[in-house]
Amino acid sequence: MQTFEIQPLRPLLRHWADQTLKEFWGSTCIMSRWRYHETKDLPAFIAIQEERPIGLATYCLEGDSCELVTLNSFVEGIGVGEALLLAVRDLASGAQCKRLWLTTSNDNLPALQFYQKRGMAIVAVHPGAIDEARKQNSKIPVLGYNEIPCRDELELEMRL
Repeated sequence: MQTFEIQPLRPLLRHWADQTLKEFWGSTCIMSRWRYHETKDLPAFIAIQEERPIGLATYCLEGDSCELVTLNSFVEGIGVGEALLLAVRDLASGAQCKRLWLTTSNDNLPALQFYQKRGMAIVAVHPGAIDEARKQNSKIPVLGYNEIPCRDELELEMRL
């Protein structure tokens, strides 16, 4: 039994979302595929449990594709991340998108495991993309998860 609800981000929680993204991503400006997304301007879904937010997903619909820009779950083991991913997938499918896609860094093994288990596949590797992004944003760490050098961007997608 799901103990939380997924809903579109309400204006009253936009400040919370912005602060959360700054805390976990270092900024509300997220780069993927050499493009910057200002997450303050993106639609989002939130997971709510007992009137408090426990997860957030931002996305960008463009043409026949939907990019999952950020995904954060703050309660482990109850399906928050998967529920947010499915909410974005369902919205993209309803908008006649042909694919749902995202990027992650080469060091982010937990994300790679999470997304592949849920039907996403690696469709491209962009060598040096994180190194290039670091030139624009010095806050991007050189070493990532488990001290793995963070340098490449991996693109994953789910065909809809």
